[in-house]
Amino acid sequence: MIKDKAIVMDRQAINRAINRIAHEILERNKGTEDLVLIGIQRRGVPLALRIAQKIKMVEGKAPSVGILDITLYRDDLSLLDEHPIINGTEINFSLHAKKVILIDDVLFTGRTVRSAINAVLDLGRPKIIQLGILIDRGHRELPIRADFVGKNVPTSKSEVINVRLEEVDGIDTVTINEIEKHILM
Repeated sequence: MIKDKAIVMDRQAINRAINRIAHEILERNKGTEDLVLIGIQRRGVPLALRIAQKIKMVEGKAPSVGILDITLYRDDLSLLDEHPIINGTEINFSLHAKKVILIDDVLFTGRTVRSAINAVLDLGRPKIIQLGILIDRGHRELPIRADFVGKNVPTSKSEVINVRLEEVDGIDTVTINEIEKHILM
């Protein structure tokens, strides 16, 4: 059972973070030329679409947005369900020589990002791969860091970050929760 501990971000805070990430992406990449955003299934997709809209508001042109499913690239695939759910990858443009920005909701161990990088490299040879994250909670198991971060939220391993987005969950909120441990007798 998971018990709510605190609200980390509300709708306005999420919007401010997305706005800041969009501006930082534009600044670091000097505009939209050769820029593409790839949302990691599931909540990275609406985040990538929102960031692309913010970029369009600033530059007058939105970068292409793709959808990446990393399920088959996971290093724990054999530990998952016997029939994992595949949400699908939709990247209808070349990644060759592009500036690829991977977008996801939470950066934790780094294993999802490693899987996403492997998947992207199977699809083409980008000029550069950068990472945009709404929440960085720490506890890396791999040497991976985000280039663009909405909010750093230090957590303990007994806590969980829940990102809820309007497009998926009907509400925009980020909460930190404590995992209750029950002793079986």
